[in-house]
Amino acid sequence: METAENSREKLLEISYKIISAAHAKILLSLRFLEIAMGNLEWAPVFGSARYACDGEKIYFDPEKLIKDFKRDQEFVVNLYLHEIFHLVFHHNFEYDKKNKEAWDLASDIAVWTVTMELDTYKDLSDADAERRLKLKTLRKRCPQLSAQKLYRLFLLEPPSFDEGAQLKRLFCTDVHELWIEPEKFEISLEQWKKITERIKADLKSFSKNKAGGESLDLELAEATRQKADYSKFLKQFMMQGEAMHINDDEFDYVYYTYGLENYGNMPLVEPLEYKDINRINEFVIAIDTSASCKGQVVKDFLQKTVNILKSEETFFKKMNVHIVQCDNQVQSDTKITCDEEFDDFLKNGKLTGFGSTDFRPVFDYVEKLKKDGELKKIKGLIYFTDGYGIYPANMPDFDVAFVFLSEDDKAPEVPAWAAKVVLDENL
Repeated sequence: METAENSREKLLEISYKIISAAHAKILLSLRFLEIAMGNLEWAPVFGSARYACDGEKIYFDPEKLIKDFKRDQEFVVNLYLHEIFHLVFHHNFEYDKKNKEAWDLASDIAVWTVTMELDTYKDLSDADAERRLKLKTLRKRCPQLSAQKLYRLFLLEPPSFDEGAQLKRLFCTDVHELWIEPEKFEISLEQWKKITERIKADLKSFSKNKAGGESLDLELAEATRQKADYSKFLKQFMMQGEAMHINDDEFDYVYYTYGLENYGNMPLVEPLEYKDINRINEFVIAIDTSASCKGQVVKDFLQKTVNILKSEETFFKKMNVHIVQCDNQVQSDTKITCDEEFDDFLKNGKLTGFGSTDFRPVFDYVEKLKKDGELKKIKGLIYFTDGYGIYPANMPDFDVAFVFLSEDDKAPEVPAWAAKVVLDENL
C-alpha cells in the first residue's frame, strides 16, 4: 500500500524531471540566461496553490506543477523564464515603494511581452492568442511595454475592474508577496545588477541571429541604466547665501575665554553671526502639462521636491519659488513663499493645460519675472517633462535642467546648455 510519504516522493521525482527538462531546454536556446539560472533553486511547498520567488528560490507545489505541465507542456519553461526575467529586470527590488497593484500587473505584462518575443516561444493555446491581442491593444496606449512605462500608464489610467481581472487572468503567473522584505533577499540588488550586465553583454555575442526581441533589449536597458539620485541633483541648485548662523570655523575661543576670565565676563571677541551656507531661496519649477505629464506622476514629483527642499534647512527663511504650469503656453504660476503654501498647493492645486508642448513660453515668462523684479537671484529652473516639445534657441543666464522619468531615444535632444536628468520611476 502506497503511503503518503511515498506518494510525495514520486510527485517530487516527477516534478524535478519536468524542471530539469525545462532547464535544459532554456539553456539549449537561450544560453545567455545561464548565469541567472545558476543563482536560482526550486523549492517544493506541498499544498501551495501558487508559485512564488524570493530572489533565491522558486517555490512550487509539485502536484500543481505536474497538473499545469499536463495542461500545457510549455508551462514550466514559461514559468522558469517568468521568474528569471523578474529578477534580471530587478522587478522585485524596492517593491515597498510602489503601488503594488499597478506594479504587479506592469511587471507581469512586461515579462510576458519579453517571453512571447523570444524565438523559442510557441503559441499553443487560446490564451496565447488572447494575450497577443491584449498586448496589441495596450501598445496603442503605451508603445513600449516595459514595466516602468506600463506602471506609469496604470497610475495615470488605472484599469477598470473588468480590464484588471482580464489582465490578471492572462498575465499573472506568480505571486509577489515574497518581494516585500528585500533585506532578506539572499542575492542583493548590486549582485543582480552585475548578473544583468553580464546577460546584456552575453546577448550581444550570443549568436548572429537575435534570440530575443525589442522588448528584451528595452528591459535590459532599463535595468542597467544609471538612475539619478534626485536628492543629490537638487542640491546642485543650491546657491551661496548669507544666513544667520554662528560660524564656529572662524571663531577664536582663546580670546573669547581670556576676556571672560580677566575682564569681568567681557569677551574680547564675539562669534560671527553670519556664515555662508548653501541654501536655495528662489528658483522655478516648471511642469509640462501636456497629455503625457499629469495626475499622480506630477504630484509625486512635486511631493518629492518639496520633501527635499524642507530637509536639512535647505531654504532661507524667506523663499521665493514659482511653480509654473505650461503646455504650449503658460497656464498658471503659483508663488510659494513658505511651507504652508507648498502644502496648500499639493493639497488643492490643480493641473491645467494638457495641450501640445512648447518650452519657450516658460523661459520668456521667467525673463519677464526677472525684468519686473520678481526674481532677483534665481539660481535655476527645473523643467519636469516627457521631452517632447520645442526648446529655446538661446542659453539663459541661469542653470536649467530637464527632468525625465524615463529615457526615450525618440524624444528630441535637450540643448547643450541644459542638463538632462533621467530619474528613477520612484523619484
